[in-house]
Amino acid sequence: MEEKVRIGITASPERPKALAIARVMHDLLSGRCELFVADDTARALGQVGRPLKEFQGDVLVAIGGDGCLFYSAQNVEAPILGINTGGVGFLSEVEPNGAELEGAVERLLTGKYFLEQRMMLSTSIWDERLPDALNDVVVHVKDVARMRAFEILIDSRPVGRLRADGIVLSTPTGSTSYALSAGGPVVDPTVDAIIVTAIAPFASAGRPLVVGPLKEVTIRLVGRPRATIAVVDGHHEVELGEGVELKVFKSPRRTSLVRFSTEFFQRLRVRSILSWDGP
Repeated sequence: MEEKVRIGITASPERPKALAIARVMHDLLSGRCELFVADDTARALGQVGRPLKEFQGDVLVAIGGDGCLFYSAQNVEAPILGINTGGVGFLSEVEPNGAELEGAVERLLTGKYFLEQRMMLSTSIWDERLPDALNDVVVHVKDVARMRAFEILIDSRPVGRLRADGIVLSTPTGSTSYALSAGGPVVDPTVDAIIVTAIAPFASAGRPLVVGPLKEVTIRLVGRPRATIAVVDGHHEVELGEGVELKVFKSPRRTSLVRFSTEFFQRLRVRSILSWDGP
């Protein structure tokens, strides 16, 4: 007997639209695969689920914004298919309309998709390891409209100091997110690199850096004390003490995104991230 495809469903519990789409996907998949529903999603659907970290299957369907996809990437090793019910939803592959949902289900059940591998970042603060980041690690001053000094080191060698509101350490995936709004470059996701971008640097002195994937980037808090925090993929937040060293390096893990097409640069244009229309 042919083994059934194992598919999981998770949705942003605070988004009614995401939960409504989760119910639709549940109904489309029920009886056609081995189905797993994450506990937060299951409760909203009046069912009994299991913790997301327990999912080990062929594909996890993440329904919500990019934040839902980031959270899923931190918790599962399985490939992820994003269904967008958020704002931009740049990483999502499917829009929440009937035809696209039905088409996605057929592709998942028949294996008519490919996997796009995305680099992740590991972060350590002294001996503490933070969750891996698919998008970025942001170090910033806690209070609004406050700067502080940061020292940047690469492979333990000082590169320089700058005053800024913060520093974004991003993957190529994250280069189209916060790092982009801070003036960083768009990096093709097939390239492995660590992008270092200053947030509102004093006198615009801080130029973005693109660092090789085998390098370790260290951010050291120096100068006048300011309450400072590190945020991993918008979910995991840690307060940093003065003199602390935050180290970021390529994770041995990768996130696999389910794709039906290869149109990365077309996706940039549709989302108005890349507007090279010319005369």
